[in-house]
Amino acid sequence: KGVAIEHHTVLHLLANSQPLYGFGPQDVWTVFHSYAFDFSVWELWGALTTGARAVIVPHDTARNPEAMWHLLTQEKVTLLSQTPSMFRELVGQAAETSQSDLPDLRWIVFGGEALEPKHVQPWFDRYPAAHTQLINMYGITETTVHVTHQVITTDHLAQGGRLPAGRPLPGYQVRLLDPHGNPVPTGVPGEIYVAGNGLA
Repeated sequence: KGVAIEHHTVLHLLANSQPLYGFGPQDVWTVFHSYAFDFSVWELWGALTTGARAVIVPHDTARNPEAMWHLLTQEKVTLLSQTPSMFRELVGQAAETSQSDLPDLRWIVFGGEALEPKHVQPWFDRYPAAHTQLINMYGITETTVHVTHQVITTDHLAQGGRLPAGRPLPGYQVRLLDPHGNPVPTGVPGEIYVAGNGLA
């Protein structure tokens, strides 16, 4: 599908995410995803607008978990964006081949799919001392990639059930509404409505 969005919504996303994480020129981002996937907007422009270095991941490397782990190590990547299923495969291969942790990796940002405990449990099992933050970011193309954020910890896994999508990024509002447009009580399913300064 194609979605028409305005440049200011991309800038809004990046401007409101940067203070949360402190992205800067010292960082190294992977551009892992195809430009046909909205995740690439976050990866490429996130790096360029903060003065960071962008590492374009070759197609063959992206499909080879062992080669990908080597790239993350060699390039001293600090921010990796992944779909949960690709990440699970990456960490599974690293565990099988006894790869050491990634000391430079500060953030792993998830998107594109629902994040479940099975996707991140192997990371916490294999690398319990890693300082890397695992961040669940929810959004859809129409809202320009990401809308919410949540740092995932072992406490979330211990609670069982689904992993939280988190709170809205600064400058965004997320509401759960019923079919009549009224807010639903806590624990009651509803439709997600997104609003904010950067959205049409």
